[in-house]
Amino acid sequence: MPITPSSQAPGALNAAATAACLPWDALADEIATLLQDNTVSVPARTVLSLPQGGNLFVMPANDSRVAMAKLITLTPANTGTGRPAIQGDVVVFDVATGERRLVLDGPTITARRTAAVSLLAARHLARDRQGPLLIVGAGVQGLAHLEAFVLGLGVRDVWVASRSAAGAEALVRRAHALGVQARTVADADAALPHCPLIAVCTPAHSVVLSAPPRPDAFVAAVGAFTPAMAELAPAFCRHVAAHGHIVVDSEDARHEAGDLLQAGLDVGTLPTLRDVLQGERAPPAGPVLFKSCGWAGWDLAAARLAMRLGTGAAPPGQPTPPPQATP
Repeated sequence: MPITPSSQAPGALNAAATAACLPWDALADEIATLLQDNTVSVPARTVLSLPQGGNLFVMPANDSRVAMAKLITLTPANTGTGRPAIQGDVVVFDVATGERRLVLDGPTITARRTAAVSLLAARHLARDRQGPLLIVGAGVQGLAHLEAFVLGLGVRDVWVASRSAAGAEALVRRAHALGVQARTVADADAALPHCPLIAVCTPAHSVVLSAPPRPDAFVAAVGAFTPAMAELAPAFCRHVAAHGHIVVDSEDARHEAGDLLQAGLDVGTLPTLRDVLQGERAPPAGPVLFKSCGWAGWDLAAARLAMRLGTGAAPPGQPTPPPQATP
């Protein structure tokens, strides 16, 4: 008997509705709250290699009230085809009853929670919050970091460097729509002396920053999330380690942060974002590198916030994030 596809399941939110449940400030606050919650449990994520060169990521987490699992595929071969590189869902359950409560758009969750983690780190570690902000990479994470830093940190001036001229121009137009100054730059390294805020948001196929950052710089690097990936040159990472401060997003980054591992740094000794929130601060001088690899705890924070804010539709003008981002 043929199977007829059903209509969208109750509680399933599309990309726009998922984004509407995750305002930047509220999401950063929820992430901070989660890091103080001792009921949170986050098993290691499972990565299953697929026959055509893709991967299936399975990322569960729970607290005393909410359990969730993010199931997403990463298909690099989709790049340039019009098909999204990342697809999938976040399924949210009520711990007490076992009921499924929400199905959220996985790529949207990934994009927004990644940028919100960078926003939270910048709140605590960035010395100059006005910018200019240099965004390296004009894809999904570039857009998410633009919105998070403009709407959540108050950045008023944005510079964009991308190998895609069309992508860079599109991100500049979005910045203008948010009411801030923006420009494209041809050379990311040459822009570093002018920018105290940097977000590195590339697919991490190759190094994009080599020159040392300025002494008061805050750098959020989110594109590399395996030991084989890197978007920062080893010399860049070693410079920050010698003259400033490096923070990783979670304990998992200690074996996933390819930028740092390839630089020969002892990643196991580096503080995490949790350490920062519990009182550890950057030294009074020197650049700060915040290295983010992703963690299911961030998805759980997004699920908790979405559970509270409900299923309202996106407000007029709310962009729908393209469905690809860092797992």
